[in-house]
Amino acid sequence: MYTVVKVTRKYQITLPKEVREKLGIRIGDFLKVRVENGKVVLEPVVPRRRNPVDDMLNLISKPLNIDAVELVEESWNED
Repeated sequence: MYTVVKVTRKYQITLPKEVREKLGIRIGDFLKVRVENGKVVLEPVVPRRRNPVDDMLNLISKPLNIDAVELVEESWNED
């Protein structure tokens, strides 16, 4: 499988959706770039295995009962 992409004036390319999805590449990810046998090779630095939101939610063992409005109001009264 291959797709043709265009190099812009700033030497940028857009990775096709199929490639991004297949490799799990998301905004903010880093890619290694190298030349190999006359070809440009892009490789994810650390491929993502799971959804980062799920990873964050797994940091706590049970749901927290927090009133965000109350926390903000309490911070106003701390002065």
